[in-house]
Amino acid sequence: QDGDLKFSLESVKKLKELMDGNRHTNPRMMVPMASYSPCQEKHLPEEFRPVCKREDAPMIFRRLSLAAEDDLCEICANAACAGCF
Repeated sequence: QDGDLKFSLESVKKLKELMDGNRHTNPRMMVPMASYSPCQEKHLPEEFRPVCKREDAPMIFRRLSLAAEDDLCEICANAACAGCF
């Protein structure tokens, strides 16, 4: 979830994979993560397409990607969770 937007965990994990894949390009050719938007990715889950029409899409995608970090358990990635650490 990001604000009033809600997405499935599987879609957020796919988004993270797409965004992580973008990081492995030539560093001189990379766009800063804050302005990167996966909207041109052909494998972007369909539920993210409406986000692409928003001005704040890059920041929404970045926050969602951070929420799916590998070192967090799925329960702790939920903002309502407390006490996993």
